[in-house]
Amino acid sequence: MTNSLTDLQQRARAGPFFVVLNGRSGHGDTDVTCARIKAVLDAAGRSYEFLIVEPAQLETTAARAVQLALARGGVVVAAGGDGTINTVALAVIGSGVPFAVLPQGTFNYFGRANHIPEDPTAAAQVLVDGELKPVQVGRVNERIFLVNASIGLYAKLLEVREVDKARFGRWRFVALASALLTLLRAHRQWDLSIESEGERRSVRTLALFAGNNSLQLERIGIQPEHLAALDRGELVGTMLRPIGALGMMGLILRGTFGRLGYAEQVQSFGFRTLSVAPRGRRHIKVGIDGEVCRMRAPLQFSVASEALWLLVPAPVPESQPPVDEALA
Repeated sequence: MTNSLTDLQQRARAGPFFVVLNGRSGHGDTDVTCARIKAVLDAAGRSYEFLIVEPAQLETTAARAVQLALARGGVVVAAGGDGTINTVALAVIGSGVPFAVLPQGTFNYFGRANHIPEDPTAAAQVLVDGELKPVQVGRVNERIFLVNASIGLYAKLLEVREVDKARFGRWRFVALASALLTLLRAHRQWDLSIESEGERRSVRTLALFAGNNSLQLERIGIQPEHLAALDRGELVGTMLRPIGALGMMGLILRGTFGRLGYAEQVQSFGFRTLSVAPRGRRHIKVGIDGEVCRMRAPLQFSVASEALWLLVPAPVPESQPPVDEALA
């Protein structure tokens, strides 16, 4: 279901907000976060409803939020990390409902790439003052991704990271330390049959990564000519050729200094559709926006046919030149 842009804008300007908030995101300060968001919305005279959930309830609660927003002319808001935002966005896309986010996760790539503050008060102000912008969405089989989708090494990194964060806390430095230790271990090589734009080839790789987030890709150093694929309405594919421990240490250093995309072991390319079949496997673990799930092969990566209509900060008007009093 879709609505006109005028209807979407009216919902964004005056409709109620239905805030799906993951109580496990951030650092457990849900009450404080809610209070800060409420203060902004109350001051603006906007109505709202909080739907605070545990991760297992996210999918059904997101669907409920969309139905409430459709019935009452409102906006669905996802408050949490990139995984939470992904789940809520899946319910929203194609529904004819505007979308907004309050970033509360570890890295918040989706919010940061769209210039949405990580501070709850400032992010809530975007709900009130922001404007709608269409945002590209990626698909892999029946799932969507806003930041990335991957198989192989990166998906393994996410799986280990979640275990470490459960033990040591959901802090950025825990995630980074976990990633470093995971990268330095020996890793499985994947034999893949891939097809894009009618061309099929076989590759051996440690990881295949489909990127849809300019900020993340810039941070690791994907070359500008490959980043330009996002501006053309494509996704950015990246593959890592098999290397040993010493070579991996070199790649880690390149990634630290934002030069990963310039390494000869890294191959990047733009695409709109990509079919990936791992040899000898019917199911495979896929990392999607920071979460890991099992999916049936082959994997079909593509740009979604519909965009998300996202509330983002309104552009700051250019300052007017000072008036010369002598000419006034």
